[in-house]
Amino acid sequence: MEQEAGCIVCGVDEVGCAPLAGPVVAAAVILPAKALPRKLKALINDSKVVPAHQREEVAAALPDYCIIGLGEASVEEIDRLNIYHARMLAMCRAVASLNVTAGLALIDGNAKPKNLTCAVRTVVGGDAKCLSIAAASIVAKVFRDHYMRRLAEEFPGYGWATNVGYPTREHR
Repeated sequence: MEQEAGCIVCGVDEVGCAPLAGPVVAAAVILPAKALPRKLKALINDSKVVPAHQREEVAAALPDYCIIGLGEASVEEIDRLNIYHARMLAMCRAVASLNVTAGLALIDGNAKPKNLTCAVRTVVGGDAKCLSIAAASIVAKVFRDHYMRRLAEEFPGYGWATNVGYPTREHR
């Protein structure tokens, strides 16, 4: 597991803050104590720049090496709390769902969730700077995209199979 000053570190990132539909999903990833396989490590980057097929490959391989937690905030929670607080809630849920207690959470961005039981450090642009945050961004993105594609089968006509809830030119 990735450690800093003797504590277990998890990287945390979320997706779903800009879409018109769907939940906010966060992932927390604890990297292994031993290095990831070189080929896998080379594929990990900010989910926004990694091609979809590569994100799928990385997300499928990571559970063999990493400890992963997922959390989400529903559409109803987004409506009730607002997107900022729903995002914080999803991140807290992701860290809480890890089967190991992290001593430090590296959070992508500049906002700190207040209810985490571990130390927190924010990293602006962390999904491009920190491997565990980048891995979390990929896991969260793939999980949410799969969720939106399943939802598209239940509610056809919104284009969620391709736009996964994000605004597109067709929406405008």
